[in-house]
Amino acid sequence: MNFVDEVEITVTGGKGGNGCLSFRREKYIPKGGPDGGDGGYGGSVYIQSSETLNTLIDFRYKKKFNAANGKDGAGKNRFGPGGSDLVIFVPVGTTVINVSTNEVIFDFIEKDQKVIVARGGKGGLGNARFKSSTNQAPRMTIPGEHGDERQIKLELRSIADVGLVGLPNAGKSSLISNVSEAKPKIADYPFTTLSPVLGVVKVNVDQSFVIADIPGLIEGAADGVGLGISFLKHIERTKLLLHVIDLSPKLENADLTQSFFSIKQELEKYGPSVSDKPRWIVLNKSDLFPSDSIGRIVKEFINEIKWDANYYVVSSVTGEGTKELIRDLAQYISYELST
Repeated sequence: MNFVDEVEITVTGGKGGNGCLSFRREKYIPKGGPDGGDGGYGGSVYIQSSETLNTLIDFRYKKKFNAANGKDGAGKNRFGPGGSDLVIFVPVGTTVINVSTNEVIFDFIEKDQKVIVARGGKGGLGNARFKSSTNQAPRMTIPGEHGDERQIKLELRSIADVGLVGLPNAGKSSLISNVSEAKPKIADYPFTTLSPVLGVVKVNVDQSFVIADIPGLIEGAADGVGLGISFLKHIERTKLLLHVIDLSPKLENADLTQSFFSIKQELEKYGPSVSDKPRWIVLNKSDLFPSDSIGRIVKEFINEIKWDANYYVVSSVTGEGTKELIRDLAQYISYELST
């Protein structure tokens, strides 16, 4: 598993350079005055969002980031150069949190946003700063200040318009592969998807939207069981959820309502940031049923769960029903963006 979506790192601003203690010592000037210069500022640490990244894996092994120190001042009133700033790049969708206070420092929701997370220290003062009418040869200097040091948490939450939720093997990976250019790993066993997969659905030349395949949820996911809680946060930013339900257990007379309510319960346990989102049902794998029976099965299920929102019957294998689904999704997202 090479997807990393939560890390803690330590960032430290550079130390300011020290002020210099120096006196003019030139030929024919036996009693020159103070000429010690100031130290340079320490560099600061910034975090910037980049659309070319999609994981925090680069932070798995490197946990400490330090900006450069400022240089010391020198004689002849020469100021020390400032230390170079350090810019750390993270994916769009990353939230920066102060570990000690649990305060959100910044939330990156678009590319090229930039925020300072650790300021560099001020440069110290050289002795030339302390010359006065009563002190012609000051020997006082001030050292450079240390930069800020802060432990921060980086949390990546996928930026997507639509999030797919459902039990393992509900067919979410196949569905996103059918309607977008994403190519997730697909196989017939639980937890095939070990990390969120983003796919761009192109409606026409001028319109597209992003859909996220979230790893399958199981009972207890909101309490930390399985992979669920690690990925539920990835659907907090979506505008709409598609609850994908596998129809195939019905071939063995299984009760489909159990799978529906188990996911509903996990979303509610996680909190209103997810459970209150608009949700449509997608009944998948319709190609496994005769055309004269699928309508009856779907109607019985919809009536049993008392569903009054949008629902769709699709096959991620044949593509049946997916065009209508994409059309309605595009219209819904366009409306949401315009309001």
